[in-house]
Amino acid sequence: MNLICSWSGGKDSCFALMQMNQQPAVLLNALNENGEISRSHGLHTSILQAQAKAMNVPIDFISATWSDYTGNFIQKLQELSQQYELTDAVFGDIDIDVHREWEESVCQSANLNCHLPLWQKDRKGLVFSMIESGVVAMIVSCNDHLGQGFLGKIINPETIVALERKGVDVCGENGEFHTVVLDCPLFASPIDVILGEKKSNGTGYNFLELRIK
Repeated sequence: MNLICSWSGGKDSCFALMQMNQQPAVLLNALNENGEISRSHGLHTSILQAQAKAMNVPIDFISATWSDYTGNFIQKLQELSQQYELTDAVFGDIDIDVHREWEESVCQSANLNCHLPLWQKDRKGLVFSMIESGVVAMIVSCNDHLGQGFLGKIINPETIVALERKGVDVCGENGEFHTVVLDCPLFASPIDVILGEKKSNGTGYNFLELRIK
């Protein structure tokens, strides 16, 4: 198996990759149209590159608007499939059918086997399994319902209780929040970051600026 991981930089893609028990050939991340930060998570490429370096795995990127996202993703999958002789791809989605359908479709376009090892697992159980397995993840983006006070919080039992009190899914599977993995069993050493400003994008979402220490 020559494996590519759809790598967001967050806990779900990380834990999905851990379940494969195999070093990937390459990671793939989707950036916004300016090509500097990742979509949804808002992570600068330097953070993502530091994660890849900690795994001793190359990382590649696509830059896209939402309208050309699928086309760009398929094209990059096809290019990387040839470059690394890929056979399989892994994704971190849990239980949203439209996401699985999309992932299976793009994999079919690149002639790759599609793996979703977290699929239909209990969301809360998954989060506790991540914590117990050594995944250290920090909330780096969240909606206005949670508010900027949640930015910078580490996913731990106390944070899970706080999320539940807000009536929010503790996995953030519905987009309520996103995380960055700072340490996990896949990393040779933790990622050291400096926390910057907390900002709103003006459309109901908030981001924490990070940079490598």
